[in-house]
Amino acid sequence: METEHRKETAMIGNKLKVARSASGLSLRALADAMDGVVSAQAIGKYERNEDMPSSRVLITLAKALHVSEEYLLSEDELSLEGVDFRKKVGTSSKEEAALEAHAIHMLERYLAVEDLLHMRSVEWEQPRSAPHPVAEIRDAEDAARSVREDWGLGNDPIPQLAELLEERGIKVLSLDLDNVDGLAAKVRRKERDAARVIVVKRSTWSERKRFNLAHELGHMVIAPSDGVDEEKAAHRFAGAFLIPADVLRAEVGAHRSSISIGELVALKKRFGVSIQALAYRCKDLGIINQSACARLFKIFAERGWRTAPYEEPESLAPEMEEPHRFERLCYRALAEGVIGESRAAELLGISVRELDKRLDQVAV
Repeated sequence: METEHRKETAMIGNKLKVARSASGLSLRALADAMDGVVSAQAIGKYERNEDMPSSRVLITLAKALHVSEEYLLSEDELSLEGVDFRKKVGTSSKEEAALEAHAIHMLERYLAVEDLLHMRSVEWEQPRSAPHPVAEIRDAEDAARSVREDWGLGNDPIPQLAELLEERGIKVLSLDLDNVDGLAAKVRRKERDAARVIVVKRSTWSERKRFNLAHELGHMVIAPSDGVDEEKAAHRFAGAFLIPADVLRAEVGAHRSSISIGELVALKKRFGVSIQALAYRCKDLGIINQSACARLFKIFAERGWRTAPYEEPESLAPEMEEPHRFERLCYRALAEGVIGESRAAELLGISVRELDKRLDQVAV
């Protein structure tokens, strides 16, 4: 009777598949993690909504996947639309699907804690000028200038880009990734407006992470005409957004025959972008010509800065450009008594012991 009741009230197939994919487990591996309580074939039936697990099996599934039973039974499903991957050549469709599942899994936790705190959530603060038409690549400069103006940023360097984007309603997730540097997508949720999400690679140097974030913001706010390379336009937007033209020209001059590595390192400290991004920016603005830029990139290649791990002088540690809003919301929900320690630990994907350790650090 209990199983029949569950069939009438909830279908866990999609939630189960997302949680399993996010954990990187095959059907057989999940069955093994459950100590053979059910077979891989039975789990496959649950995912296809051909059957529903008993209470005992549901509890074991949730424990093996490090989620709550309520999560698996929830009908609030998310989906990603218009997914744009930043990936290496040869990335498999299986890797892409696993990343999408991991992103959805994290987003469900993020949106759940916002709901618990009764926070206005999903709608992002789209700049008034967006979408900005881009008939040629140089129009991306105007788009970047308009976004800065709409958001009241002036021309100053942006100290914490991930935090800025989260303040504007874009969910930023930092995950452990291999062959993918990240993704950007629209998030659909039943009877809610579309949200926006950007996923970045946790281990990436922060100067590269910042450029990736600005690049994905570019995709959200520009509308390239037919024939315009959208990737190049988003790159130009990112450079202009992070390094405003007027500020850079004031720093280095309007025209130079060359620019030294030392000067680029000093500029890197100010703008928080890579030396290579600065060299490209100087070329795009006509400060240096193509041949001067090529000479610089030859030096970059000789010094190993153009290949993994891309460690330039004065590289910014990965943790310097990390999103922390979700973690803060979990601490707030715990402090306000909205959730208990076990629920907070589950949302954060850590043990209760690790949560206590973090709370002690926060208290200090």
